[in-house]
Amino acid sequence: MKIALALGPDASAVSTFGTQCGVEHAVGTFGLAPIPDKPIDDEAQPFSRQSLAHFKAQYEQNGYHLSVIESRPPMEKIKLAQPGRDEEIAVVCEFIRNMGAVGIPVWCPAWMPILFVIRTSSEIPTRGGAKVTGFDLEEFNKTHSAGEHGEVTEEDQWDNLKYFLERVVPVAEEANVKLAMHPDDPPLSPIQGIARIISSVENYQKMVDLVPSPANGIGLCQGNFGLMTDDLPSVIRHFGEQQKIHFVHFRDIRGTPEKFDEAFHDDGKHDMAACVRAYRDTGYEGVARPDHFPQLTYEDFVDVHSMERLYAIGYMRGLIEAVYSE
Repeated sequence: MKIALALGPDASAVSTFGTQCGVEHAVGTFGLAPIPDKPIDDEAQPFSRQSLAHFKAQYEQNGYHLSVIESRPPMEKIKLAQPGRDEEIAVVCEFIRNMGAVGIPVWCPAWMPILFVIRTSSEIPTRGGAKVTGFDLEEFNKTHSAGEHGEVTEEDQWDNLKYFLERVVPVAEEANVKLAMHPDDPPLSPIQGIARIISSVENYQKMVDLVPSPANGIGLCQGNFGLMTDDLPSVIRHFGEQQKIHFVHFRDIRGTPEKFDEAFHDDGKHDMAACVRAYRDTGYEGVARPDHFPQLTYEDFVDVHSMERLYAIGYMRGLIEAVYSE
């Protein structure tokens, strides 16, 4: 199990601090929207072989292996079966082929139509006056509207997801790229009439069984999975024994899907050492990145976000080394 940081390709304080802490893997974040006046196989496209090779070289220059890409091309038409979805799928397939060609092994797609990751606050006080983000469904429904979208049913969502996976998974398998589907965040369905199907352990199993392939797997975001179950290590073992965990977000929470707060890695509701043991015992060798850091607060601290990541890296490294030495 390897520690990674989510980074852009340009050098930064975070990328420098990360290498100094011994982190060698990056989760890539950069724009992948197609350039509209160019064909999808044009080398100027951000997902072209040339562009991805350039991004990979930038990460390597900064001291990192580009192990996962977590950015995504536009996929809203795919999720909603709107005109143009086949064109969006063609872009996704071109992107995956090019990932394989330059040796980037994992892509993390997401399946959250209309509403994406939702939070209702980023100012919730936690330990020592640090601040965390959180979600409150009642508050969200009072203050937000998803717009004139109509009902988005679970049945339609499963049909649309199957259509997508049937076309993309074989391409990923041929390209030797693993798909690591991100959970719905929050894992709650429906929200304002919009079904969110990647929101339960059972539905994740249904997804990987929908188009069986070594390439079709999951991004195990511990914060979201931790809201789906009270026994997170057993769920890690369940999918790990199937070799379906392709990417990990290492984080924790407190609460329920309807109302939760983020937490420091050592201050949430789950036994994080037991989680690492589950990854170890099932042979997970991919990357895990710390995610959704609490915001440290100090009036004269200039680059506090870097410090949040450093705390997470140190906690993860100590935990991983302790568990693997048992």
